[in-house]
Amino acid sequence: MKKVLIANRGEIACRVIKSCRKLDLKTVAVYSDADKDAQHVQMADESFHIGPGPAKKSYLVMENILAAAQKTSADAIHPGYGFLAENADFAERVIAASMIWIGPSPETIAEMGDKQRARQIAIQAKVPVVPGSERFLVGQLDGLSDQAQRIGYPLLVKASAGGGGIGMRQVDSPGSLLETVNITQELAEKAFGDGTIYLEKLIPKARHIEMQVFGFGNGKAVHLYERDCSIQRRFQKIIEETPAVQLSNDVRNKIAADAVNLTCKVNYSGAGTVEFIMDAETLDYYFLEMNTRIQVEHPITEMCTGLDLVGMQLDFARGHLAEINQSQITHRQYSMECRIYAENPNINFVPSPGKLTRFKLPQQNEGIRIDCGFREGDEITYFYDPMIAKVISIGHNREEMVEKMVKALKTFEVEGVFTNIDFLIKVLDHPAYRAQDIHTSFIDQHKSSLIGNS
Repeated sequence: MKKVLIANRGEIACRVIKSCRKLDLKTVAVYSDADKDAQHVQMADESFHIGPGPAKKSYLVMENILAAAQKTSADAIHPGYGFLAENADFAERVIAASMIWIGPSPETIAEMGDKQRARQIAIQAKVPVVPGSERFLVGQLDGLSDQAQRIGYPLLVKASAGGGGIGMRQVDSPGSLLETVNITQELAEKAFGDGTIYLEKLIPKARHIEMQVFGFGNGKAVHLYERDCSIQRRFQKIIEETPAVQLSNDVRNKIAADAVNLTCKVNYSGAGTVEFIMDAETLDYYFLEMNTRIQVEHPITEMCTGLDLVGMQLDFARGHLAEINQSQITHRQYSMECRIYAENPNINFVPSPGKLTRFKLPQQNEGIRIDCGFREGDEITYFYDPMIAKVISIGHNREEMVEKMVKALKTFEVEGVFTNIDFLIKVLDHPAYRAQDIHTSFIDQHKSSLIGNS
């Protein structure tokens, strides 16, 4: 492996390029019309145009990306996260073109990408799963009401092919079930080309705990400890931290063992994440899904383990990574990540596209890391996810970690678009957050003190 094409954009493309440089690997960036002057394009050794601004005409067009790899003589493809990262067909086509796919096998991607199939595998591995239903195809909803009644309200309608909070809606009573199912199926058809849904029990006061894993493709795997991703808006994470708060070593070890067991069962290869939902009151936990890619929030794991997860992906893919024992992985200090979005929290977090007329990042040092794919003068377009940057802090304890983050956020200067920076500071300063009373409904519960002018 000598030259890696990054089939992505923004901060994750820049992140992959940095790890490639450390390993003396050449890089190829791909870009749409909207990204012709983007930072990842400037950073890469080569770049290749793949189409117009809309993702479905550029970053989601397999033929264009494969053609870019062939024309630039790239011998490997790193998908990043999002776009085609969890597309088994794309992985198969990369491998069929005699290139190295930097990710798990297409078979594993397909198995774990089908949420229903993933649940079945988890059950076989004796990993607890959230009570739920079988799948329902578009136009085939026989037994829907009975299944909902068995699970109990409130419940979630979830797209089988969904992820990242997309294609997931809450139902509080039988009267809105059918309408919500129809809406979710229509959305899933548009987003994933698959309108299949299933029902799942909603845990009202829940924690979102995920375990970073790394598999060696031979039935062996290790974990790199957990991340608490409970602070979310619209089912999407905005603040993550490690170690998870209010989690005993006994529960942590059980979650880690279940995550590793599941990873081994599917002969997983490379970096992945096993996600769990936990009842904040009882601390009972259930398998949610497995993400067969690098996660947005991977930097906090890197900060606390000292490992370069992207570098490990690259080394494993080219056969240079020796198998790691669990005893070799240690977790030190506390780390958290805040996602900076171009959005308006006062209007239901609606995206705020526009030009970054002023863009000054916090100072990076031993306690602060910034992962970013934009510079002053760049345009935030409506074509893509509006995340601008990620701010990561590390401390000897949770209080120090949070204080460093607040200080960094207060020095972040952005003009030209609305951002969620002030909102994030309010969350971090909230007494309930400081008291470690966090859960997935945190923002909704405290909305009156978080949204609007101070």
